[in-house]
Amino acid sequence: MNWDAILAPYGQAVEELKIKLKGIRKQFEYESKHSPIEFITGRVKPIPSILEKSERRGVPLDKIEELQDIAGVRVVCPFVDDIYAVVSMIRSREDFTVAEEKDYVSHKKDSGYRSYHMIIEYPVETIHGVKIVLAEIQIRTLAMNFWATNEHTLNYKYKGKIPSDVQSRLQRAAEAAFRLDEEMSAIKNEVQEAKRIFHRK
Repeated sequence: MNWDAILAPYGQAVEELKIKLKGIRKQFEYESKHSPIEFITGRVKPIPSILEKSERRGVPLDKIEELQDIAGVRVVCPFVDDIYAVVSMIRSREDFTVAEEKDYVSHKKDSGYRSYHMIIEYPVETIHGVKIVLAEIQIRTLAMNFWATNEHTLNYKYKGKIPSDVQSRLQRAAEAAFRLDEEMSAIKNEVQEAKRIFHRK
């Protein structure tokens, strides 16, 4: 398999989505408004992860374009309601199509994981014409991102079988992260006013 050729459109999709989402952030800055986007990251799933997932899901290698998260972009927001503002902006765009949405913010996973997932169909211009690739956009707060990053690392360490004592601590940490988000949301206006004063100086 020529992985470079297969993954090239996914890499292009990630780079273009990052530019477009960073553009949204800049527009808010130019208008001196609160940006619902703190930062953006993106990646193409590593080949070993693609192989592992295709085997686990029973997806043959000639159909890996069915995997929804080979191209992944993460949008990290300051506040919980910013997540839904970003979701709304993504839904309203005309340069790609939203195929699926999963709200793990309002309906957290049993592990405590919270995030908003959107699967989009993204058109990539290639030398052979337009290729539609699936990409996953995850939208979450800074606190959710901190928790999820550590949970992902522990899952990797324990090969998906985190010991029960560590798991229960993770769940308590997830609740603490969500309480932090709720408290910060309660003083959102104060924080934004302080930022405006700071930037005026």
